[in-house]
Amino acid sequence: MAKRETVVRMSVEQPLWRALAGYRVLTMLYAVGLFAAAHEEFTRPWLAVGFFAVLAVWTLATLPKVASAAACTKRFLAADLTLALTGILLTPVADAAERVHAGGPTLPSIWTAGSVLAFAVKGGWRWAALASTLVAVANLIERGGPARDTVHNVILVWVASIAIGYVVEVARASERTLARALEIEAATRERERLARDIHDSVLQVLAMVQRRGAVIGGEAAELGRMAGEQEVALRTLVSGGLVPVSRVSKDTARGAVVRAVDRDEEAAADDGPVDLRSLLAPYAGALVSLAEPGAPVPLAPAAAREVAAAVGAALDNVRRHAGERARAWILVEDEPDEVIVTVRDEGPGIPEGRLAQAEGEGRLGVALSIRGRLRDLGGSAELISVPGQGTEVELKVPKDAGEKGTKNVDDPRGKAEQR
Repeated sequence: MAKRETVVRMSVEQPLWRALAGYRVLTMLYAVGLFAAAHEEFTRPWLAVGFFAVLAVWTLATLPKVASAAACTKRFLAADLTLALTGILLTPVADAAERVHAGGPTLPSIWTAGSVLAFAVKGGWRWAALASTLVAVANLIERGGPARDTVHNVILVWVASIAIGYVVEVARASERTLARALEIEAATRERERLARDIHDSVLQVLAMVQRRGAVIGGEAAELGRMAGEQEVALRTLVSGGLVPVSRVSKDTARGAVVRAVDRDEEAAADDGPVDLRSLLAPYAGALVSLAEPGAPVPLAPAAAREVAAAVGAALDNVRRHAGERARAWILVEDEPDEVIVTVRDEGPGIPEGRLAQAEGEGRLGVALSIRGRLRDLGGSAELISVPGQGTEVELKVPKDAGEKGTKNVDDPRGKAEQR
């Protein structure tokens, strides 16, 4: 069956890019019009004509560059700002000194603000502050000093660009938050739908098999018992499944992306911390109780898999030595600097000296499958066992474990050697 995928795109940033493209064209025409109206007063009009020819070609040719954040590269922004600064510094060379000192417009005029706004929309308020500061310095050099109108225009551009940059950053954060909220809502609705379908079909069938098997007896009773365990495990998974992590478009101008993905695909991504609870949840069932925090327990992917594998090895030992019907409990504790996972059973316990004897006989289930994994992560595994009172395995792993990878990455549900 093909995987169904729901994608919702949101972007308040894209309209800013469209407005910026229109602003650049209009202000380029405005700058050319100012020159055409006063070209007779210029001392070197040919220099101004050359600059406006370059400005017009550049503005029209680079319209695709201001269509989105992905197209607007750092190299383009640097070249665009360089052209604006060059036009400002050329003004006293091309125009009459009287006009410059009287507060006449620079060659690019208000087109320069478009270059600064591109910095703001692309990189936020910090980029806007850098670009507007460079423009302020160029304007002061062009006028030869801090005239009132120059300072006024500089402050106006500086404040406006920083404000727009800050608004863009807030908008992006809001998009990500909204994307996450929509994803949680979509996942909840889908889980409710699956729960209804499963309750009306699979769970009822498993419950019926359990009841009929108990009545028939013999091998059917064992089959009914297994069906009952699977019913409990499936009901737990449906009612408490974890919501997958958001996927966000690499092109931020296209907006946040809400995408419903398969759990296996999410687990294979390895592009960020993994919630340890999602790896331990499959162990929960009729005979295994899982107690976990209400919030995610993030660990590096390699560390999370190793801890889950160690838990699986401990549960294998419970089934092997305490019996298939032995109960076990998993407790997950999220401490500030470490994560503690405790596996406890109700079995007969481990006789004193038994672990040392097992290692001497070459059976290294505890030594390698449990202690070895935690040792490689910089953590520890402690076994506490009292004959007749069960066994407790306490796994401790630092929060920063596994960030550079680990050597022993096994299937968490894999079988461990006998202890």
